[in-house]
Amino acid sequence: MTRVLVVDDEPQLVRALVINLRARHYDVDAAPDGAGALRLAAAHNPDVVLLDLSLPDMDGAQVIRGLRGWTRVPIIVLSARHASKEKVQALDAGADDYVTKPFGMDELLARLRAAVRRAEPGTGAGADDQAVVVTDAFTVDLAAKKVHGSGGADVRLTPTEWHLLEVLVRNPGRLVTQTQLLQEVWGPSYRSETNYLRVYLAQLRRKLEPDPARPRHLITEPGMGYRFEP
Repeated sequence: MTRVLVVDDEPQLVRALVINLRARHYDVDAAPDGAGALRLAAAHNPDVVLLDLSLPDMDGAQVIRGLRGWTRVPIIVLSARHASKEKVQALDAGADDYVTKPFGMDELLARLRAAVRRAEPGTGAGADDQAVVVTDAFTVDLAAKKVHGSGGADVRLTPTEWHLLEVLVRNPGRLVTQTQLLQEVWGPSYRSETNYLRVYLAQLRRKLEPDPARPRHLITEPGMGYRFEP
């Protein structure tokens, strides 16, 4: 069974999550504060964490950093905070995804399943280099470092375009922050050059998306980052 750790100080929400998750055959632990969350995580080694940012004893970002000190468990943030800055801070601290309250249970469960799949051996960011990622518009061969269009023709990418696409493709369904992308592709000294991302994502969409103005696979999360949807 997949074990989920729910961290939230709203009893009604915790009760709803526990009922829905157990009905779908998840094992569930719940903590009302950050200290309890860290103790339960160490004791029970969950497969995924659902974490509220507003906790009575510490900020959720502190919990994320505490977990990231020893585990790569997927962390999905649940929060009523709408400011992009706070979302980005949580993601940069090590969270894997962000769901804004109020949310639909179906959406949350889909995000949870995706996070668990990405964490499985041989999938997600740690996927084998032989992986071939297929969409309805293009195919990415990670081992050969090649991209093919829907008709099979090679799509020529610059080294920077390829590196940017590779980072996104290796994190399917996951929001990758602007800071993470800039640091990974251009280096630490370019962490604030967000205009680079706009230019290169536009180029990738022109080459890969059937309708670049309405992208289906290379998605912008305004003010936060980008997401690859297969």
